[in-house]
Amino acid sequence: MALSRAERCVVLVLRFLSRAVLALLSLGARASSFAFPGGAAATATAAPAAAPRRARAVPPPDQPLLLLSAVELARRIRRREVKCIDVLEAYIGRIKQVNPLINALVKDRFEAAFQEAHQVDKLLSEGHDDEESLQEKFPFLGVPITIKESFALHGLPNASGLVSRRNIISTSDATVVSWVKRAGTIPLGVTNCSELCMWFESSNRIYGRTNNPYDLERIVGGSSGGEGCILAAAGSVIGLGADIGGSIRMPAFFNGIFGHKPTPDVVPNDGQFPNAVGIRTKFLCTGPMCRYAEDLEPLLRVMAGPSITKLKLDEKVSLENVKFYFMEHDGGSIFVSPVNKEILQAHRNVVKHLEADLGIQVQHVTIHKMKYSFQIWSVMMSYKDSDGQETETFTDLLGDHGKPVWPSWELVKWMIGKSTHTLPAIALGLTEKFVKYRPKGNAKLASMAQSLKTEIEDLLGNDGVLLYPSHPVVAPKHHTPLGMPFNFAYTAIFNILGLPVTQCPLGLNKEGLPLGVQVVARPYNDHLTLAVARYLEKAFGGWVLPGTS
Repeated sequence: MALSRAERCVVLVLRFLSRAVLALLSLGARASSFAFPGGAAATATAAPAAAPRRARAVPPPDQPLLLLSAVELARRIRRREVKCIDVLEAYIGRIKQVNPLINALVKDRFEAAFQEAHQVDKLLSEGHDDEESLQEKFPFLGVPITIKESFALHGLPNASGLVSRRNIISTSDATVVSWVKRAGTIPLGVTNCSELCMWFESSNRIYGRTNNPYDLERIVGGSSGGEGCILAAAGSVIGLGADIGGSIRMPAFFNGIFGHKPTPDVVPNDGQFPNAVGIRTKFLCTGPMCRYAEDLEPLLRVMAGPSITKLKLDEKVSLENVKFYFMEHDGGSIFVSPVNKEILQAHRNVVKHLEADLGIQVQHVTIHKMKYSFQIWSVMMSYKDSDGQETETFTDLLGDHGKPVWPSWELVKWMIGKSTHTLPAIALGLTEKFVKYRPKGNAKLASMAQSLKTEIEDLLGNDGVLLYPSHPVVAPKHHTPLGMPFNFAYTAIFNILGLPVTQCPLGLNKEGLPLGVQVVARPYNDHLTLAVARYLEKAFGGWVLPGTS
């Protein structure tokens, strides 16, 4: 499906405008427009958006408790080998150490968390339950957790970076939040995201900008960027994210951790702002984010609740019997950047290791329709569902169903520093209408989405996984995503296809920035991607401490 002349012109114009904006930003003319003045004051632990120039990365953690998985922490707490209050003190101390640099946690609940930790220690001291009973009732007893600010967490803000919602405080918990709390976790606070969760740099006019713990001048990804960042910085051990275009997997990739987008309709999405309506309910997924692969499956079990029976997590996976396929890039889309050479080499190293260690052959495949990932995602996000219901426009969301927002006017205001919205949000509001102007072309892309889904599912079957880049480049410097705005297509296409995907870290590149790969399976075969994640962690080391060479 060749691009029309008009589409090519649009691409060229967007690239020109993006480069013009980047040129302005590089001169410092708009540096302040990405961090709302005083936004960091929203919490005692949040910090100025700009980090000290002398610090390139956060210091490595020096508390041994910070280097244990959530599963191991819960085990030691149950066995009374460590007190819950000591675990909380270690994590809160770490947050206070690193958050002034990264600005990831935007509102804390430390006082309440300490009270809950004392309750855990009291429960254990009374000795009413044995270890096995405690594990069944509270699989994550006493384990700290952080939660993306777009989820409702009782008593904490739920603005999703929208200034008009800055005073909105949640009076209840999202379903998935209530379930992880019931499993024994202790929430430390909520983490930063992009405005309305629709951009892959976590920056907004309430809380400011979040900085990458491996290089403070680089992005953390979005929209679950604060979550990926605080985990990578060892300020948390497990977290909750949501993903409609890569919002779990891009931050997990940029921050060198694990992130899992489950099969749709397994983990509940309610209690988020904004939440999906219409056809987007098929694309939005809530999933776990972790530093350690062994935490993914037990956290997913808690988050899915009764729906966990839809998955095959109790099936033993023998990787020697799994069929592995890999693609090095999408085929050369005009909309996205070429895949970085170091990312390509990391993927080739995975293939070589799999073949040598497991005695299998990893098959290179070319799926031609992947070249149209961005176009497919853009069209399907605006498509009517089977009942004819239209999706909610981004412009409506910007106004939060109150005073109308006019993106063109907001752009004028932004240019003089008066808009309460970020440039990416304004740009999305300006461009979303153009997708609806080509009904015939859109119908072709919708048909292509279905045929692509069938092609990949037939390829993978019930025993196959696909290795695919998480992003074409490593974590970019701040603002530069404006010059490469469609690179998220590498993750977004799998939301449209409804496939489970796990992002797995693969160490660091020469600049000390995380590398990674997506592992994709057929719907309800999440157990395969999670098994591969555990294998790759052992083979390639998994999460690497920031601040180390």
